[in-house]
Amino acid sequence: MEMFQLVDAGGRPLGSAERSSCHGNPALIHAVVHLHVLDRSGRLYLQRRSLSKDTNPGRWDTSVGGHVAAGEPVADALAREAQEELGIDAAGARPLFTYLYRNRFESEYAHCFALVYDGPFWTDTVEIAEGRFFTFAEVDAMKGTGTLTPMFEHELPMLRQALAAHA
Repeated sequence: MEMFQLVDAGGRPLGSAERSSCHGNPALIHAVVHLHVLDRSGRLYLQRRSLSKDTNPGRWDTSVGGHVAAGEPVADALAREAQEELGIDAAGARPLFTYLYRNRFESEYAHCFALVYDGPFWTDTVEIAEGRFFTFAEVDAMKGTGTLTPMFEHELPMLRQALAAHA
């Protein structure tokens, strides 16, 4: 049974709940981590979610995204998810921003990070159908077409702003 870290609207830990309780109940806010991987030329690595995923199958999403387990520090969740999904070490990732995202299905409090890394990647084919680097112009052309996850589309302006502030 997979247990998620529940948080309040400000990201403060509140307890835990099963995955099945969180997915389908937007009243339960659970913590997630997102890692945005950029190469040295500034392109953004995106993953296309496996068709077997229960949410947004086949859509392009953040480089790494995953749930924070009950009682797990955010840094540990980031390291675990980066290793599981792409086979990379996220130790050099820098924090960018946090935000609360709600939809009819769930509520997630996202901890977002960035890492400059050119590869190689090892992708978990159960989680990820494919992955590759995109220019921001290519990502912009995908907005509104249904090929990106709604949460990633929501996060994209915040990512751009954070990257510009850290440039």
